[in-house]
Amino acid sequence: MDNYEDFSDSNKGSQVKTVSKIYCDVLENKPSSYYEYDSYIPQTDDIDDYTIIKKIGHGKYSIVFEALHEPKNERVVIKMLKPVRKRKVKREIKILECLKGGVNIVRLLAVVNTHTQMDTALVFEQLINNEDFKNVYLKLSEADSRFYLYEVIRALDFCHSKGIMHRDVKPHNIIIDQENRKIRLIDWGLAEFYHPGQEYNVRVASRYFKGPELLVDYGYYDYSLDMWSLGCMFASMLFRKEPFFHGIDNQDQLLKIVKVLGTTELYNYLKRYNIHIDSKLHSLLGTHTRKSWQRFLQTEHEYLITDDALNLLESMLKIDHMERITAREALKHSYFVGVRRKSHPKSPTTLPASLSGQENL
Repeated sequence: MDNYEDFSDSNKGSQVKTVSKIYCDVLENKPSSYYEYDSYIPQTDDIDDYTIIKKIGHGKYSIVFEALHEPKNERVVIKMLKPVRKRKVKREIKILECLKGGVNIVRLLAVVNTHTQMDTALVFEQLINNEDFKNVYLKLSEADSRFYLYEVIRALDFCHSKGIMHRDVKPHNIIIDQENRKIRLIDWGLAEFYHPGQEYNVRVASRYFKGPELLVDYGYYDYSLDMWSLGCMFASMLFRKEPFFHGIDNQDQLLKIVKVLGTTELYNYLKRYNIHIDSKLHSLLGTHTRKSWQRFLQTEHEYLITDDALNLLESMLKIDHMERITAREALKHSYFVGVRRKSHPKSPTTLPASLSGQENL
């Protein structure tokens, strides 16, 4: 077994804090009104302006409908929020307001008071031919896989540049319009503002996309959590295996990860940041050597696997969150050379340098 000393959870307070490699001071340069949401009071529209057409989905905290905004005769999506803590609702609305106009971010059009038990509803733009990315992302061509992955990374870089972590990146939270080659990153209900050194709730993200930091109760995470989640998606796209890490619970999820990436990297991570796991989990994890990515290659899909693709995947799926590639770095990766050249300059949602603080790519 790897040489890792077993510590009790009672010593958790001694974890080493880390600070994001990028966009760590965004909120320091903003007024507190930008990120404080406890006292935030959003402006609301009249629910009578909207006519529900049909239910199109539901989640743990919401029910989603297609609707018509009568004054403009415009199709929209209405997300009815189930009764949850007011603070959580305010946070989601505040974050969506901060992200308005962002590259590949779903656009919040209005907030309405429904005067029902589900008293708050969010009104969003509707893509013309919107599909759940989960239904198509394992069927995309190699070129389309590159294109749409790049567009998701653009969305993540934008939200990170605004001091915001999404914390629930997964195929189901991406809407795609293949005919018009558009995507939108949706569902910001778990998103949070990033304050360096703050300890965050580790009960975020969906199990198959949870970063190792969440699975070992390390709360000082940052934007890099989103890059792990996207890395899990990318692995599924390359190897046509969904989900790529398929755990039945959180402990088994970590086991599935180390069976691929090896226990040595995990134990080095725990030691580096003084993270403590209990003896039961330590025993469950055991000892595993790192596996080659070629092991997951399916012959009929080997055309998807290039050196650049594996290099990018490797840089996203780092157990140590501080070693992961950032969204900004990923946009410059050689895997996307053709995508940048062909599509980015013509994209109507190109992020201006004045918004990103860096040059356009």
